[in-house]
Amino acid sequence: MSDLTVLAISGSLREASFNTALIRAAQRLAPAGLTIEQYTGLGAIPPFNQDVEPEPSAAVVDLRERIAAADGLLIATPEYNYGVPGVLKNALDWASRPSFPITSWVSPLAHKPIAIVGAAPTGMGTVRAQLQLRQLFLWTDSAVVTKPEIIVTNAHEKLTEDGAVKDETTDTLLRALLDALVTKIRVTQLAAATA
Repeated sequence: MSDLTVLAISGSLREASFNTALIRAAQRLAPAGLTIEQYTGLGAIPPFNQDVEPEPSAAVVDLRERIAAADGLLIATPEYNYGVPGVLKNALDWASRPSFPITSWVSPLAHKPIAIVGAAPTGMGTVRAQLQLRQLFLWTDSAVVTKPEIIVTNAHEKLTEDGAVKDETTDTLLRALLDALVTKIRVTQLAAATA
């Protein structure tokens, strides 16, 4: 079987982000044959504006092309005010247009295998933000991995900034999620090939 590439997007712009650390951890724990590339252009994406949608900025085009080229996505989201950070939602709004084939162009999120994780320094973690992302990806008809769910609470005790996992449960769950994402990608590819 061919190697797979996953594009990983952290929903935080903060340099010492726990969610970016979670992506680094995933890179370290990725199974053989899986490459995880970190997307770093989130801060360059302009606010979504339907007036300029026909001619999007270079940053938006790059995001769409990177998503389209990847076999799957890994999204690490913080939770701000009980929800998805604005910069992440904005990027996904750009990538989702259109979410169904009203023209010859289809969103790169359509049928894309996606795994969602999240880390926070609190005891509640990112439950609500992850739920919002799952609802968003229903609309785009993405192939979301549903289990295991990874909600890293008290992230400062479980992750180092460079992506070392200090917690056995987080390590085990993250490995299982990456395996589930690989399976979801393979199943999606097989379904597309036989359609």
